[in-house]
Amino acid sequence: MKTDHILVIRFSAIGDVAMTVPVVYSLAKQYPDLRITVLSQKFARPFFEHMPHNVGFMEADLKKEYHGVKGLNALYRRLMAKNFTAIADLHSVLRSKYLRMRFNIDRFNVAHIDKHRSGRRMITSEKDKKLVQLPTSFQNYADVFEKLGYPIKTEFKSIFQDGGGELSSLPDTFHNKQKDEIWIGVAPFAAHKGKIYPKEKMEEVLNILSEKYPEGRIFLFGGGKKETAVIDEWISRNGKLENASALLNGFSNELILMSHLDVMISMDSSNMHLASLVGTPVVSIWGATHPFAGFLGWGQDMSNVVMLDMPCRPCSIYGNKECIRGNYPCMADIQPQMIIDRIAMQIQKNKKRTI
Repeated sequence: MKTDHILVIRFSAIGDVAMTVPVVYSLAKQYPDLRITVLSQKFARPFFEHMPHNVGFMEADLKKEYHGVKGLNALYRRLMAKNFTAIADLHSVLRSKYLRMRFNIDRFNVAHIDKHRSGRRMITSEKDKKLVQLPTSFQNYADVFEKLGYPIKTEFKSIFQDGGGELSSLPDTFHNKQKDEIWIGVAPFAAHKGKIYPKEKMEEVLNILSEKYPEGRIFLFGGGKKETAVIDEWISRNGKLENASALLNGFSNELILMSHLDVMISMDSSNMHLASLVGTPVVSIWGATHPFAGFLGWGQDMSNVVMLDMPCRPCSIYGNKECIRGNYPCMADIQPQMIIDRIAMQIQKNKKRTI
């Protein structure tokens, strides 16, 4: 009897791919005889290295090796050799739609994600805005598998078992975390201005945290050239800060460190989702976007969301629209103490759990 084998397609941004992990994990655990292959970009491989035995990963470079229609046709031929029985398109953009069309023509069982575009227009409208909770990305992904005949209950805690990743595999400076030592991660960057807390105010948050937790450690995440320049500037004025991304080599190691943090501060960005994959609580800061669009990190608590109630927000699903006021007050008017208070509350929650 032929073993069912699902191809899961999800390219795009880091955070979007990371959000597939709890759903794919749940599918694999609840259907142990089902083979699952995730098709994505190379960067996503670490997300799936700790999956159940029936999950595999396949990378494809759509910008080079499989670029254009000719490249997609070559990719399709490669995929056909894998003997898939069902196709789950969790992306539904031009490239995945083309692959989906090819599989449909060959009479495969194919399903794709519903992005609820009308609901997104409703919550971001300038007039007659209706701020309601839309289905989460996790639910949207799970719905695709249900269409294929695999209903699931999404249950997931962390890609790591037994308290987190192995610190001994990291550089020496990260090996020893004292029992009562507070480790705080800070990911202050995002792809769009509407999702970035002003750097002057973020530096104020960092300075307050350094004073409030003098025996703790504060790790900064952000590996781009512009991001590194900002981090170096902050560290030059505050020697208690540490550039984690500069010391760690890629997502695999960053995920290990994140699994040992007491709390992470993040924008509505990929690092919120990376921390969520290892069960770390995140104090997330939201400006132009809103958790009701369905992109809050897996297992994260709305009580840890920092945002302002404003009639104009959310104005964007992805944070890539220009501010109609010009100065992004949705971010600029958030006071540092609001963030500090949420951090303190989460650290206190952690202490109560260990008593």
